[in-house]
Amino acid sequence: MSISHAPPDPVSDIPGISKSDDSAQAVEDPGAATRSAEPEPVPELVPIVPASTRRARVPRWLRRTSGPLALLALWQVLSTTGTLSADILASPGTIAGVGRDLLADGSLTSAMGVSLQRVAVGTLLGTLVGTSLALVAGLFRVGEDLVDASVQMLRTVPFVGLIPLFIIWFGIGEAPKVAIITLGVSFPLYLNVYAGIRGVDSQLIEAGESLGLSRWGLVRHVILPGALPGAMTGLRYSLGIAWLALVFAEQINADSGIGFLMVQARDFLRTDVIVVCLIVYAFLGLIADFIVRTLERLLLQWRPTFTGR
Repeated sequence: MSISHAPPDPVSDIPGISKSDDSAQAVEDPGAATRSAEPEPVPELVPIVPASTRRARVPRWLRRTSGPLALLALWQVLSTTGTLSADILASPGTIAGVGRDLLADGSLTSAMGVSLQRVAVGTLLGTLVGTSLALVAGLFRVGEDLVDASVQMLRTVPFVGLIPLFIIWFGIGEAPKVAIITLGVSFPLYLNVYAGIRGVDSQLIEAGESLGLSRWGLVRHVILPGALPGAMTGLRYSLGIAWLALVFAEQINADSGIGFLMVQARDFLRTDVIVVCLIVYAFLGLIADFIVRTLERLLLQWRPTFTGR
């Protein structure tokens, strides 16, 4: 007598199912095993593009220029219909012709060169003065006690009101004009650089000290990079103040420059020449702002920021 140790058939133990039925199903569908062995198709992966990087239907340069172009068209329509008198404001066509004439005789070109030189020298000196004072006041507590209070008091004094005093001190040459631009540029840079230095996270300072950075290493690798965004913002604001200061400086005791052309046009009631000079001021300021924004993109590549949606 022998005992079988074979495991029971689970199919045969289920009522109503027999091996013969299973075998018949296998015979009826011979490709079932082949189909079950085939791999399932992999779904195609579609890259997800952020909404902020999708290409707009209307180009951005067209959207940015649509506002000025619409304003220019409205101006031309009002001038053509007579709603806007030529004595009050000349038409865009007239202003374009006057600007072409001023460029042809060289008066506008020479005036732009003189004005650019004054702004460049004043901005350079103002940047050196404002940044130096901000570094002294921002990096050292003693420097803050000695510098900050004096700068805050001088900042509240209107720099335009100092023009007569500068004329008495420096005469009527180029020195008072450059000095007023330097003064106007210094204060915005000082405030933004100082705020940028004091706005650096103290935990970053502690992390740098724990890594063994010296005082100069902290300033170079932690504090100055942290203050750079504020410095670039201050530089953009300072350039706007520089052109504003130039307008006031060139209208007082000036014999050259864009402001001098505006004074002459005012004496002869030439609104077209005045508008041409204002447009030149606007374009020069726009170019200066574009240069600073380009520097900002190059120097602040390490800082990801929100660019709008």
